Amino acid sequence: MVITVPATSANLGPGFDTLGLALNLRNEIEIIPSEKQEIEIYGENADFLKKLPRNYFVEIFTEHYKYLTDKEPKFKFKFNNKIPLSRGLGSSSAVIIAAITAAYEAAQVPYKKDKIINLALNYEPHPDNITPATLGGFCVAKLRKNRVYFLKKFIPTYLRAVIVIPNRPISTQRSREALKKTYPLKDVVANISSSSMITAAFFSEKFDILKYIVEDKIHQENRMKLVPDLFKVREIALREGALMSTLSGSGSTFFNLAYKDDAYSIYAALKDNFKDFNVKILNFDNLGVKVYN
Repeated sequence: MVITVPATSANLGPGFDTLGLALNLRNEIEIIPSEKQEIEIYGENADFLKKLPRNYFVEIFTEHYKYLTDKEPKFKFKFNNKIPLSRGLGSSSAVIIAAITAAYEAAQVPYKKDKIINLALNYEPHPDNITPATLGGFCVAKLRKNRVYFLKKFIPTYLRAVIVIPNRPISTQRSREALKKTYPLKDVVANISSSSMITAAFFSEKFDILKYIVEDKIHQENRMKLVPDLFKVREIALREGALMSTLSGSGSTFFNLAYKDDAYSIYAALKDNFKDFNVKILNFDNLGVKVYN
């Protein structure tokens, strides 16, 4: 069995813990029956992951597989990682969603994707990454009474993502420490209106309006101060025609939405100004986690 899962960009500015979308940058895990457990890791952060005392994917997979089958798993796991760690691209959510899905597939127990999302809450309490990682596309998600309610919209093929991955991470914990404890009512209202408009723009495919309405008053500015170059990234991207330019998750990656015909000029300008950063043009992913048997 081979399972692949996409990177995600969450928050999208004002949609804090609510909005997210899937990018065609995928981790791939091959799972092979074996007499003893073996783990091979390739790609992004492989050397670091090999040194960890435990493998998060295998741990979650084992927990669910044993629950579903009452058997000890006997598999070889081969990881080919494309999603970098601690860069705001949903690496943890990708692991969680892939592991739970893989356990159900290996146990040959039928499931629906909404079940996978809700099981993932045990490991990741914020639905803005786990939902698009599972479903693909642009997702709006709300957590209520330990259940995720969501809506998904396919992202048109005439759009591209231009992402900028700085040469240093921001841990989610440190990024959350940058947040204020209280906010003025006017700032909360600004975020509600902006996130509502973003949702309407995606569902109605009126993307030109995004450049006028994407405004965040809750988290983005304080988090960007942890990597000050990101202010210049946003300025250049918007100047070159990006429809929106937002911190990806808790950072440090910056996400830019663009029409396909504008994507290369944005990419070139960012690449020229940030030679030490990794700049990529990506398609969007509309399928979410996928399994090949």
